[in-house]
Amino acid sequence: MTSRLLLIKNPLSKCLNFSHCRFTRGFSTGVADFDQVKLKGRSFLTLKDFNSEEIKRLLWVSGDLKHQIKHEQQYLPLLQGKSIAMIFEKRSTRTRMSTETGFALLGGHPCFLTSQDIHLGVNESSTDTARVLSGLCDIVLARVYSHSTLEELDKEASIPIINGLSDLYHPIQILADFLTLQEHYGSLSGLTVSWIGDGNNVLHSFMMTAAKLGVHLKIATPKGYEPEKRVIEEAQRLSKQHGTQLVLTTDPMEAAYGSNVLVTDTWVSMGQEEEKKKRVKDFEGYQITMQTGSVAKPDWTFLHCLPRKMEEVDDHVFYSSRSLVFPEAENRKWTIMGLMVSLLTDYTPQIPMPKF
Repeated sequence: MTSRLLLIKNPLSKCLNFSHCRFTRGFSTGVADFDQVKLKGRSFLTLKDFNSEEIKRLLWVSGDLKHQIKHEQQYLPLLQGKSIAMIFEKRSTRTRMSTETGFALLGGHPCFLTSQDIHLGVNESSTDTARVLSGLCDIVLARVYSHSTLEELDKEASIPIINGLSDLYHPIQILADFLTLQEHYGSLSGLTVSWIGDGNNVLHSFMMTAAKLGVHLKIATPKGYEPEKRVIEEAQRLSKQHGTQLVLTTDPMEAAYGSNVLVTDTWVSMGQEEEKKKRVKDFEGYQITMQTGSVAKPDWTFLHCLPRKMEEVDDHVFYSSRSLVFPEAENRKWTIMGLMVSLLTDYTPQIPMPKF
């Protein structure tokens, strides 16, 4: 068992409260701080580029839209007359459905583009594609293999680029995860999230976000499957800056101990199918079960961004009352809507600002 620990007292107060029927309490006095948050026109490639106030603002807008549209049955055509190009090198149920239905629900027009529909980096350079799309639509969401593709699109485009997934980061998933946890627990600051699995793009995005929300992060990965070194170094810097705990270990039970939230993801991502047999063997002992949760806090919950396989988490956890995976999947829609509205408009949330 090996671990690395960075522990500094957490000075942050409770934050975020979007849960339905809780909007009328917990007002924040820091309105001026959010008046300085400017998101319109920006790209969203990694949460590394967004500070605490900006991330909280995105979650506030997402919770507001969910409240207004789902619970209050309001029609908010905030994106009427706008269009989004959705580039998918990798398939996805949740990313496509959340973006396409969410953009349409807000009055806009989504355009879905696969590798059979667009010549990205093949018959047409990413540079030319970015410039063409900048004249045809208002925003681009790209789900790609290489993060460098997103960076090239962003460099050449004059419109916002959203990372729908890359080999390095998956930031839109993390917004949904934290909105889900906020709704369940009432606040985020002080929670402990334990990642048990592969050191992949989803984990990288957790590492770029957790400390900024006052969340402690414990990570268990097998040897050889650790997060990237540069991501670890940045996460350590953020933990020190925000006064949170960061633990890296190879022992799943050590990571789970005292945790509020157990999280895992696929062990075999798209493009890694040939490695499946080796990976499943290397991840032996990493399946999340009720035994894993026995050392967590009494209120522990479970997250998985889906699609899920049995070796990652058993049915007893996945379909239990502790599992938040289906609210988590739904929140992909509300958070991508909140993100798109924030990048394209000057919308101010209608619900009171939560106490962060």
